[in-house]
Amino acid sequence: MDFRPFELDLEEPFTTAQGTITSRDGFLIRVEHEGVIGVGEATPLPGWTESYEDCREALEAAESAASEGSGAALEAVEETAAARHGVSLAIADLYATRAARPLYQYLGDASRVARVPVNATVGDADPDSTAQAVRRAVDRGFRSCKLKVGSRSFDDDLERVQRARSAAGEEVELRVDANGAWTFDEAVRAIDELAEHDVSIVEQPLPGGALEGHAELRGRGVRIALDEGILEHGVDAICSAEAADVLVLKPMALGGLDVAREIVAWISELGIEPLVTTTIDGVVARTAAVHLAAAIPDVRPCGLATGDLLADDLGRDPVFIEKGAAVVPQAKGLGIDDIWGATE
Repeated sequence: MDFRPFELDLEEPFTTAQGTITSRDGFLIRVEHEGVIGVGEATPLPGWTESYEDCREALEAAESAASEGSGAALEAVEETAAARHGVSLAIADLYATRAARPLYQYLGDASRVARVPVNATVGDADPDSTAQAVRRAVDRGFRSCKLKVGSRSFDDDLERVQRARSAAGEEVELRVDANGAWTFDEAVRAIDELAEHDVSIVEQPLPGGALEGHAELRGRGVRIALDEGILEHGVDAICSAEAADVLVLKPMALGGLDVAREIVAWISELGIEPLVTTTIDGVVARTAAVHLAAAIPDVRPCGLATGDLLADDLGRDPVFIEKGAAVVPQAKGLGIDDIWGATE
């Protein structure tokens, strides 16, 4: 096993709970067995995964342990989500490549999946700009649009939603993401108003710790999705509290595609819908997330159209976003060209 660092500049600064970042710094990973190569990506994100330095140290430990086999390498990164994602992805890519199957089929769906629906992320802008962005997305074929809300007054956000609905028409799904910005009373009012405009999902209306509050918000006409709440409580606690209709799964933050796949199987039995998104990753992890979504039967639009948030990337993107869908690579493994050689 080998790994090397990389730095990818963002098109615009991105704000997390830990501050503002201007680049995505991570590690490209390679494993090789009998001439077959697998690649993975470990791109830690403050507030979601381990730190960059902890990720590097974990990968160094995995590199040392790899001579004892893939199990030993994985054990060395078990407590570091991004590092485990990278190592487990490289191993999965190798196995799928050796089996001459696309990665999504290796993950459990033997059928040929050509496309995965994706949502357009409109972001947070004034009402006119919001409406224009939604109209552009619809013209490009997107059938689902997600608006960021919560940084303005709700009256301002409500005007943005109204304008977005008018621009989208009745057939396009609207979602909003509050990133935990509302109090319970604000969320009740917001959800009641959003239901009037046929908003289908509100993501993280309350802070991540408010499981009981999220449970009480369900059943008001807009489905409740949790994102940050997964990191804070774990899936088991969310399911026990019946706090969500939808879970937003970020493979990098969960520790790998295999972990995410197990969660999908678990929550689907409970009637909770899985959606897949990224942590603004490089092309290796983004492509892996597309394969994960492709392995989920009848998956609804996922947050996978994130490549344009990067100013540069690790290599050519094999996934095309076309008419509101990600075209799933059908080549062996991830379907990525010799990215290790390309980044030397």
